[in-house]
Amino acid sequence: MTTQADKHPSSSHYDIVIVGAGPVGLMLSTCLARWGYKIKHIDNRAEPTPTGRADGIQPRSLDLLRNMGLKSAVMAHKPARVYEVAFWDPPADGKGIVRTGTWASCPSFIDARYPFTTLLHQGLIERVFIADLNKNGVQIQRPWTIKGFTSNEKENPDYPVTVDLEHVDGTSKETIKAKYLFGGEGARSFIRDQLKIGIKHKDPIAYVWGVMDGVVKTDFPDIKMKCTIHSEHGSIMVIPREDNMVRLYIQIASSTDPNFNPRTTATVEEVQASAKRILQPHSIEWERVEWYSVYPIGQGISDKYTLDHRVFLGGDACHTHSPKAGQGMNTAFLDALNLAWKIHAVEAGFADRKLLETYEPERKDVAETLLSFDNKYAKLFSQRPPAANEVAAATSQAANTAGQSEENQFIKTFKESCEFTSGYGVSYKPNAINWSPAHPAQSHLIRPASAALIPGRLFPNADVTRVVDANVVHLEQEIPLNGSFRIFLFAGNPAVTGQAVRDLATNLQKKSSFYATYARDDIDQVSHHERHNPHSHFFTIATVVAAPRASVEIARDLPPLLARYRDHVYADDRWDRRVPDAAAAAHAKMGIDQEKGGIVVVRPDGYVGVVVALEEGAETADALNAYFGAFCAKELGATQAQL
Repeated sequence: MTTQADKHPSSSHYDIVIVGAGPVGLMLSTCLARWGYKIKHIDNRAEPTPTGRADGIQPRSLDLLRNMGLKSAVMAHKPARVYEVAFWDPPADGKGIVRTGTWASCPSFIDARYPFTTLLHQGLIERVFIADLNKNGVQIQRPWTIKGFTSNEKENPDYPVTVDLEHVDGTSKETIKAKYLFGGEGARSFIRDQLKIGIKHKDPIAYVWGVMDGVVKTDFPDIKMKCTIHSEHGSIMVIPREDNMVRLYIQIASSTDPNFNPRTTATVEEVQASAKRILQPHSIEWERVEWYSVYPIGQGISDKYTLDHRVFLGGDACHTHSPKAGQGMNTAFLDALNLAWKIHAVEAGFADRKLLETYEPERKDVAETLLSFDNKYAKLFSQRPPAANEVAAATSQAANTAGQSEENQFIKTFKESCEFTSGYGVSYKPNAINWSPAHPAQSHLIRPASAALIPGRLFPNADVTRVVDANVVHLEQEIPLNGSFRIFLFAGNPAVTGQAVRDLATNLQKKSSFYATYARDDIDQVSHHERHNPHSHFFTIATVVAAPRASVEIARDLPPLLARYRDHVYADDRWDRRVPDAAAAAHAKMGIDQEKGGIVVVRPDGYVGVVVALEEGAETADALNAYFGAFCAKELGATQAQL
């Protein structure tokens, strides 16, 4: 395949310039490098983060890293894993601290593959991405900085962005022409300032925090767990880390204090002395301190993420908040992923340029939710946490209240916060890629009444058996992050749906269907070993049959078009504790009839786009065409009247 990088008029022309090699810039760069784009990626630091900074990877982000093939490299560093959070408060007599409760970091009502938070320092995570970038021919240019830029699509519609770059010592300069510019340089973003985009502060209260990573000797029993500790001497958050380290977050000052100064600071020794007082009657000593920093934190959000859909912002350049919920790096990852696949869809010719207009509203809405949650979460820290028996009751009740109209306020808050912090509670509102009743695609087959899936929410996990080799696999992980839409055909009972499946294949091949319209130019030269994109880079198809694996014969049960994806044909024959009575658990978890089947279109980032019923005739294919036609670059038509 000819890559995007082959299509530029000169060596100084790029698809994108990325400024900042923190989590958001590295995720964006990694995705686009894998998909063949020419990238200029700079950072003003001479080396990656040596230690410290962000450290928490939430369960949803670990799913994403696995889908990218990067999870094993992260886990090779032997990070700490947090399964539970412990709460410590003064006892009734007010002397010292006692454990008042614990709760699961990712409770059992969340259907997570990895129900824990992974903790290791940002520099190690950065290096995992950098190694992958190197494999794909991208080197971070260090230490370089951006000096200026312009964006003028009328003057140059192909490469509208001109970027001036300079080595930090002023010895070298470059001027780059690019299709896009991305600012991932953090809270003090030069690009945001140049665009004159303001920041709104959601909470007028600002804080100064001290954070310390080190190896300690202590008799505090929960030092290997995440803890929030309140005492008459102040509060600390404890975060276990890799290599026997522990991180302590200590609030040094608040804007509610008399004579508050955002530049308030404290020495390592002062913070250690404070920690010793807070942890009494337990002792703590430091064998070594690896990293220490004092920094102000406020809850702020950028007014805009872009002005022209050519220059974009992401990560801390768009939103700042407290470190308490461990959301910064995870939100940055999803900012980058959201933008990456949309740029790819546009530049590969699949989607209309208007698709890029969905980046800001989708990600800004998530950031607004995060800041509101962070505000609530910060306040909960100063209140009495629930006792252990309350937590146990909440976990049990929350798992069994899905059909009830009301929940205890504590249970509702508990469930909402855990879903959000794990990443599984992030959702997107209706638009061209997230179907709703207002969507241009209208068909009685769209969003069948039984469907449990909601467009704009994550595709759930499910275990199935891959037919070709009898391996039990995770369905949601089978299609890697390749920039393609994922079309899951839940084929139901082959004896019932055989004709409907054949009709679908026939109609997909008609000339103005999305399938035929976006066929690969080199389709005749594609290797028969190509698993994911044999027909198109726009989509990957997976078929799940509601039958035992031994009874499925791919050549007999599926038409040639679907049989070509032989590595993506699965038997829905694995038991699932969440639907214990279902004969076809994957169908049941999706709310899809195990006899009649259905189709789930999943966006490249793993979020459900639309659910369509499977019926004989052309209407299923037409409903899919109508959905894709709402944002595709080429015109799609109904298949019924075509040859």
